[in-house]
Amino acid sequence: MSSITDDNDAELLRLKAQRLAEMQKNINMQKIKEQTTVDKPTLKKITPRDVIVKLLGFRGLEVLESAERQYPAETNIVIQRLADIVQSENITEKIDGGQLMGIFRMLGLPVKIKTSIKIEDDGKFVSLSDKLKNKSS
Repeated sequence: MSSITDDNDAELLRLKAQRLAEMQKNINMQKIKEQTTVDKPTLKKITPRDVIVKLLGFRGLEVLESAERQYPAETNIVIQRLADIVQSENITEKIDGGQLMGIFRMLGLPVKIKTSIKIEDDGKFVSLSDKLKNKSS
């Protein structure tokens, strides 16, 4: 009688091991599917603007966005040409806002940036124009 139960136990262990192997295989297949579906959306095409934005340094993005608002067609051409130069010559140096503004100025596109001067008054920063208005009143 014990040999029958030993055979049943051995068969049960074999079936459990087989089932466990199948479950592991299914888990691995599911992980592979998730990785391929996650990677596909991230494979979007890199635009010339993306290339330039990665290289922009201090206040560079601010200058670029102002130029895009003021001169949309011309800025698009400038972005395309800059991206071509960056990709062909493998430039990795950062372009700050002043340099980018200089490029636009050399091309006859004076980009206007909103600026303000703030001064400290009684521990608070106030704009210079507000300070002058209050003094004259």
